Amino acid sequence: MVEILKRAEAPVAPATNGVADIARRTPDVSVVVPTRNETGNIDALVAALEQVEPDTPMEILFVDDSTDETPRTIAAVRRRRRLRRITLIHRSPDDRGDGLGGAVVRGIRAARAPWVCVMDADLQHPPEDLAKLVERARQDDVDLVVASRYVPGGGAPSLGAARALVSRVTGAAARVLFPVRLRRVTDPMSGFFLVRRDALDLDGLKPRGFKILLEILVRSRRLRVAEVPFTFGTRFAGESKAGLREGLRFIAALVRLRISGNTASAFAVVGATGLVVNTAVFAVLTAEAHLQYLLAALVATQISTTWNFVLLERWAFSDVHPVRSRGKRAAAFFATNNVLLAARGPLLVLFVAGAGFDALAANILTLIVLFTLRFGAASGWIWAERDDARPDVHQYSVHGIATVVSSVALPELERFRVDRLDHAPTIRVRVERLSRRSSRLVDGLLFMCRHHRYDEGLGSLGFGVDLFVGRTTDLVVSPLVARSPHVLYTNVVEPTLRWALVKKGYALAHGACVAFGDDAFLITARTDTGKTTTILKLLDNYRCSFLSDDLTIVAPDGTVMTYPKPLTISRHTAAAVRTPLLSTFERFALIFQSRIHSRSGREFAQVIARLAFPAATINAITQFLVPPPKYHVERLVPGVDCIQSAQLAGMFVIERGGEGDVRLVPADAVEILMQNTDDAYGFPPYPSIEHFLHSGNGRDLRAEERGIITSALGALPTVVLRSRTMDWYDRLPALVADGIPSGRRPSALVPVTEAVDALAFD
Repeated sequence: MVEILKRAEAPVAPATNGVADIARRTPDVSVVVPTRNETGNIDALVAALEQVEPDTPMEILFVDDSTDETPRTIAAVRRRRRLRRITLIHRSPDDRGDGLGGAVVRGIRAARAPWVCVMDADLQHPPEDLAKLVERARQDDVDLVVASRYVPGGGAPSLGAARALVSRVTGAAARVLFPVRLRRVTDPMSGFFLVRRDALDLDGLKPRGFKILLEILVRSRRLRVAEVPFTFGTRFAGESKAGLREGLRFIAALVRLRISGNTASAFAVVGATGLVVNTAVFAVLTAEAHLQYLLAALVATQISTTWNFVLLERWAFSDVHPVRSRGKRAAAFFATNNVLLAARGPLLVLFVAGAGFDALAANILTLIVLFTLRFGAASGWIWAERDDARPDVHQYSVHGIATVVSSVALPELERFRVDRLDHAPTIRVRVERLSRRSSRLVDGLLFMCRHHRYDEGLGSLGFGVDLFVGRTTDLVVSPLVARSPHVLYTNVVEPTLRWALVKKGYALAHGACVAFGDDAFLITARTDTGKTTTILKLLDNYRCSFLSDDLTIVAPDGTVMTYPKPLTISRHTAAAVRTPLLSTFERFALIFQSRIHSRSGREFAQVIARLAFPAATINAITQFLVPPPKYHVERLVPGVDCIQSAQLAGMFVIERGGEGDVRLVPADAVEILMQNTDDAYGFPPYPSIEHFLHSGNGRDLRAEERGIITSALGALPTVVLRSRTMDWYDRLPALVADGIPSGRRPSALVPVTEAVDALAFD
């Protein structure tokens, strides 16, 4: 019999079966520990973390760059200690160029908890102080809690005078360069902090070296920050990795952060340093080596060009994925500099003799002209970027079945994000200013590929999308669509992905999915019935696992897979659960977001669409101005157990109005799920692109989708739950407990309290 334990009205207590249950539960806190040759510290660190809030679900993620036995030590500790779920991410040597900061970002991406703590492995960050960080995060409305050595109660006696001085000086330098962002942070150099995962734009972080906290503080806007004191401890084992090299990397990182996002500024700074090098070499060659000045100028130019190339590679263009190899870039850079050097003389003559400029003014003007030409050649030619490897490309893999590459971040697919794809993507999303006469996709027609265009007659200012189906389905959208990632995903990417999955033999069904033990159940309904509220109340009140809220991937053999996009909620939905982790601002914003994105708001949008107004354009503008309230399930039901897949055991259909429950025959169950799935895709542009997406190349994907769902549901029981009071969440578990999966008593409802009492003695 499936175990269903109703949660108490108080916050959920730890399970009675001890450490194994705590380790299995979805963590409240993820501890990210970057390691490099720390084998002597691992066991002591894990033992200490097991004592920190032992009843709180917590995971430990080691992101390892070691060359010693550290990975094996972590694996051994994981087998021996079971109170915390331990994950090892061992990075290959090719992936370690971004240093400790890159390791931390990798760990944060993999974290499952809403809060992530970053700490060192050497116990200089006392593990017991994690409780203070967590408590401060619970008490205050903040996004980031920094463990500081420089607030009352903190200190660093183990650093020694020299390292303490360096720490103070570097921290002061950072605050001078970033007085606004760091005005409330006394220790921006700390490596010990707790951060709310959803507050970070991980794609905006470009880590280099040790100090990832500084990167987060500078690049993340509107972070609410608090500090707690801590005493920097003594290293437990091993040697410190700090040294001159890391100090130089930090100085470079400070400068890079200060002018980040402005490649021209970085290019100018490099050019200025190159001018100093050129002048110094020229002076030495002429004054000390007595070299003829033209030859000295030629040699000095080659040396300064080498200097500039190295700095541009390591700094100004370090985040670029260029088309050319490093050797070809170097050859092109040297050729460009020498050609432009040869052109400077004629330019001076032209400006002075031809245009009558003063010699000093002409010299400055030639420098400006040459800088412009050099920068144009560097950014547009020498370091020209590959279209498929730009740093702003976001890559997603949906269980390895279908993949998406997008130049716009798609928050709904965040949990499917990957670092790289091994093959061409299933779907590629790009942004262009579309016109009727020309686009990349129309050019593709030369190769006889299928193409469809949707626009609302407003050109690049309105909603527009070109669809191009070849080996990869290309979606080129207008800039307006890209400004509202929710609209881009919901109205363009998701319907395309639906039919792409069908091509692969899977259905993307419009239904939530939860699992009781080993049995998974789809819960489907028409849009705006109350499915999200039902799911959240189920998770908040009963012992069940979460797979999906809105869409579920279904395989023909009845395997169901999670599709964990954020839940769209309302004030009513948030009030239905006990302890949602929403800030004061987020709760206040719900007042306005709920009105715009309510059922009545969507009905009004449908009316606009039927009246032939540019509904998709209006929708994109509206959702750009007032984004929908979307939160991952962990923010709404802390401690929820999330699983990746399960075996389907039945389906429930919830309906408003009427009473009781009705068993459906399999054919009717399939028909209802198909209708509800279609109901999820009714808003423009879907009616105009639907046929193009599911028909073509001799395949009828609608028939294939129906076949997948028919095979998956088979003879499994399906029950319609009717209610005037939306009490489905309280009736559904009783039916599961009373044997609906085995078909023993399909229509009898046992009161939930009785079911729980019976199960307690089963």
